[in-house]
Amino acid sequence: MLGVEETIPATDAVQIPKQRGESLLETAVRYAEDRHWDVFPGTWLEAVDGVQLCSCGDAACDAPGAHPQRPDWATQATGSATVARRMWQKQPNASILLPTGRTFDAVSVPETAGFLALARMERMGLRLGPVTLTPDRRMRFFVLPGAAVKVPELVRKLGWAPASLDLVACGEGAYVAAPPTRFGSRGAVQWACRPTAVNRWLPDVEELISPLAYACGRDR
Repeated sequence: MLGVEETIPATDAVQIPKQRGESLLETAVRYAEDRHWDVFPGTWLEAVDGVQLCSCGDAACDAPGAHPQRPDWATQATGSATVARRMWQKQPNASILLPTGRTFDAVSVPETAGFLALARMERMGLRLGPVTLTPDRRMRFFVLPGAAVKVPELVRKLGWAPASLDLVACGEGAYVAAPPTRFGSRGAVQWACRPTAVNRWLPDVEELISPLAYACGRDR
């Protein structure tokens, strides 16, 4: 298992638990081995004149050190711990990216809406999957595959126009960055709700969409 399950209250003083001191290689292998998630190595950070720049070479990169390094990344993703170990041995500093639309989809919302939704879900007694918090102030809720197709209609049924909410479902053809991947100097991706044995079975997006949409509506 990756750690003890954590529930984080929605307060201004929220502190996301720090990641353990595992290497990126060890963590990538653990995701493949323990969670059966496909993983693939992304770009990495390189120090140039004291500044952390993306290995892609673009000084204006909007996700430095946290995006695919090749266009065929989807074919590179693997669920094999042995293959994952081999890939990160070639580039130990590569970010850890997880393709969505395979073992999970991810629903992305603003951080403020995410914490509000977490508190509401806790009161409702909902079953949660893992949730990440990224340095660009987004929270991503892991749900069963197929969410990207379902979300627009589910949001309409709740009385919202999908375009009116900052709520995006990432499915097939997309990816998310996994802890402890770093976004340049902005910090690292962290777990808001850690992967545990309890949340190995992911919820369907239909179970979470109401509190997520409500929180995004409040956050507008």
